[in-house]
Amino acid sequence: MEWLTLEVFDADSAAWAWRDRHDDDLVTVAISTGATYWEWHQHPYGVALEVCWPDESGLEAFRNSPVVAAALERAPDASGVLIYKGRGGGSGACVRRPKRPPMGAGALALPEPNDAMPDAQPVELLMAAV
Repeated sequence: MEWLTLEVFDADSAAWAWRDRHDDDLVTVAISTGATYWEWHQHPYGVALEVCWPDESGLEAFRNSPVVAAALERAPDASGVLIYKGRGGGSGACVRRPKRPPMGAGALALPEPNDAMPDAQPVELLMAAV
């Protein structure tokens, strides 16, 4: 599965208004290039469109479409557009991190106290020497 995310940030005009104007065109191009899933997200700072294709060729066809290029040119702020492969910003990595060892793992165990230790002195004798 190949994901592409388009993020458009608010500027002089709201990004949701841009989405309302270009939603039908972007989704139509996504479907015509073989997209199997798409989803809009609205954030306090703008909007994001996540689209999924079964292979890379559909993603490239969508990205190179003149309709998509025209819609992105009409974004509220040209420098407020992000286009990247993968799902939106907080989606995380595709491969999970390995589990961390539990706290204290690998610590060396101390030897058990042994009454038969020849150099062991009773605490009272040590305290008297002070």
